[in-house]
Parts: sequence; C-alpha cells; structure tokens
Amino acid sequence: MKGFQITFFTQQDRKHKGIPLAEWLLKFAQEHGAKGGTLTAGAEGFGRDGHVHSSHFFELADQPQELTLAMDEATCTSLFQALESEGVSVFYVKTAVEYGAIGSP
Repeated sequence: MKGFQITFFTQQDRKHKGIPLAEWLLKFAQEHGAKGGTLTAGAEGFGRDGHVHSSHFFELADQPQELTLAMDEATCTSLFQALESEGVSVFYVKTAVEYGAIGSP
C-alpha cells in the first residue's frame, strides 16, 4: 500500500490531558486508523527551541521520545485534522512510503 510514515518527536515530560504526550499520540493514532506504530525512547536530542534533551541516570523526565506511525493518505489527513482540533503542538516528519505485511499475523 502507498501511504505515509509519520514520526513525532517529543520528550517524556510533555503531557496532553494528563497523559505523557507520546503515549497519548500512540493511542490517538491507533483510534484514528493508523496501521502500526512504535514508541522509542532516545538517549539525547534537541528540539525546535534548540534546547538539548537527554536521559540521565537520575532524571528521565527530559528523555527524548520518537513515535513512528504508518498510515494511508486518508487516515493521515483525518489524523492531522483531529490533532489540530485537540490543540496538540508537536514537531513531526511526514514521508511518503510503501508499506505492507508479509505472512500471517
């Protein structure tokens, strides 16, 4: 199938509706038809404000997180409209991809 890979970049201490933003985004995307998603914790990164975020032994709240999703074009359009309605502010990368599955689940 043709569609998009969407990657959201955030950090562990960011929340939406009292839930860590990355976890909220993963569930929200699934509810809105994403075909798959993976949440990954990073060691270090910097945001659009230039601030360096990293995981430290004593403090993981600032740990970078990356959420990667796969979806068709209609789902992508619908998801972004829903995120806009939710008032979510998050950086993303959107890449055109071909995706599918091999074998049975």
